[in-house]
Amino acid sequence: MKTHQFEVIVVGAGGAGLMAGLYASRTAKTAIISKLYPTRSHTGTAQGGIGAALASQEEDHPEWHTYDTVKGSDYLGDQDAIEFMCEEAVKAVYELEHMGLPFDRTPEGKISQRPFGGHTNNVTGKPVRRACYAADRTGHMILQTLYQQCLKNKVNFFDEFQVIDLLMSNGKAAGVVAIELATGELHVFHAKAVIFATGGHGRIWEITSNAYAFTGDGPAVFMRRDLPLEDLEFFQFHPTGIYKLGILITEGVRGEGGVLINGKGERFMEKYAPKVKDLASRDVTSRAIYIEIREGNGVNGSNYVYLDVRPESVNKYAAIDGRKNPDGTPYTVTGEQIMTRLPDIIDFCRVYLGVDPITQPMPIQPTAHYAMGGIPTNKYGEAILDETNKVVPGLYAAGECACVSVHGANRLGTNSLLDLVVFGKYSGLKAAEYALGTEYPPLPEDPAGFAQAQFERIRQADGSENLFDIATEMKKVMFDDMGIFRSGKGMENALQVVRDLKKRYLHVRPTDTGSIFNMEMINVWELGNLLDLAELTTVSAIARTESRGGHSREDYPDRDDKQWLKHSMIWLHPDGKIDLKYKPVVMTKYEPKVRTY
Repeated sequence: MKTHQFEVIVVGAGGAGLMAGLYASRTAKTAIISKLYPTRSHTGTAQGGIGAALASQEEDHPEWHTYDTVKGSDYLGDQDAIEFMCEEAVKAVYELEHMGLPFDRTPEGKISQRPFGGHTNNVTGKPVRRACYAADRTGHMILQTLYQQCLKNKVNFFDEFQVIDLLMSNGKAAGVVAIELATGELHVFHAKAVIFATGGHGRIWEITSNAYAFTGDGPAVFMRRDLPLEDLEFFQFHPTGIYKLGILITEGVRGEGGVLINGKGERFMEKYAPKVKDLASRDVTSRAIYIEIREGNGVNGSNYVYLDVRPESVNKYAAIDGRKNPDGTPYTVTGEQIMTRLPDIIDFCRVYLGVDPITQPMPIQPTAHYAMGGIPTNKYGEAILDETNKVVPGLYAAGECACVSVHGANRLGTNSLLDLVVFGKYSGLKAAEYALGTEYPPLPEDPAGFAQAQFERIRQADGSENLFDIATEMKKVMFDDMGIFRSGKGMENALQVVRDLKKRYLHVRPTDTGSIFNMEMINVWELGNLLDLAELTTVSAIARTESRGGHSREDYPDRDDKQWLKHSMIWLHPDGKIDLKYKPVVMTKYEPKVRTY
């Protein structure tokens, strides 16, 4: 076993982790630990843009962005954190530009912006151009840019190291334990401050846009130290995933004028969001698609609809809507322009579907996409210990694994990239500040003991159950009963199935007995994370007897602000007991209203 010492340890090398590491490294000795090579992180799949009220092409304001985010969150987002994020957004985008990020440009040389779901002119209610983009690979460009900056600033990287335990000492963070995938050897990383930036847990659902690596490692490791997770019942389904595959089709397609068409050839979003139509928020649009399918309006009676970005369709509906360019001329597109603005999407569809979006509509269905809940933090990334917002000294989180909460019950499109840049930055700054003002805490007596025990249990299982079978059953029941529409009966069924699967999971043993890149062993450990998070997600959802954002109950179809305008906090204690508590939503100036688009 090897021991390393750094003032700040960042776990995860996606956008949030790289931003945190970059800022921490300016004043503190910093290392980033990642189970992947950094540029393979899931941030690279974010397509459509990063939100900021630059007003480069038309009037916009951070206050409008704030209101849209609060409204998009179904009023569950903490308004002080949302105000902070939206004010910081403009600075964040210009900072990325100065780091070298190649944003698309207007003819005048300004950063180009396009409309996105839920982004509005707060006076007229009409869509506004707020998404700053680099074609349809904005996340990829952010990831590459930040990685280059980290290398420039000599951040220490430990690539292909899987973190499996958080070390605590007298209530303070003291480091992490990781397994080196190339050797199977355990490493202890002694630290003054630890930042989790490990991404989401979307692999608990059958159809998902999330990478295979998105197994909830950070929240699971955090939770196993008897710490709570926040708002797990809220998970976002993106309306446009490739049919059956779940691969994301960016909201930017609709921002460029793409329309949703049902099996009858109708543009159906007019019924559900008459003002913004296809640019409604994601929860509204996902539910609309499933309602159409349930009413028999799927294409050829199947459970998908079309996303149509053919130039003739875009131009037809743009004319009907009276859509204009910033200079006031009618909005039109050509096939060449669509190719330029959405090159990756065009390629995805040609490769995975055998469909050319320039000449054919794309078959799509909602796909599990983003975790609104996770490790509770304040707006500086400091991890929260309980429902009173007491912080854990030396412990931070940022990005999708964290819950600030700026997304509340439903995330506004483009705010995920904004979230990781803003809160990645401030968690790095705060962690470095904390580290420079304190000594190294003592390591626990046997720092690797808990990590070793987890893997020993897996090795000693009897092997009577199959990893793949359990994972498949979990994903199916979660998608069927904990998906876009939920009911008490369905969720109780999901909870029972997941708990039965957790018992069967104890019998799973990898067939690979080696040490070198034993990914089967890692996959078994990751499945344990997903099962725990599936259980806590379902328990949280059963308790919330209302519909709000990504949590839509058919037996409680209305939002209930009197009873449920509050965040959930859930603990899975070491003895298996679950505690569920609540804390109030931070309100500033936006009172809850009925959401209309």
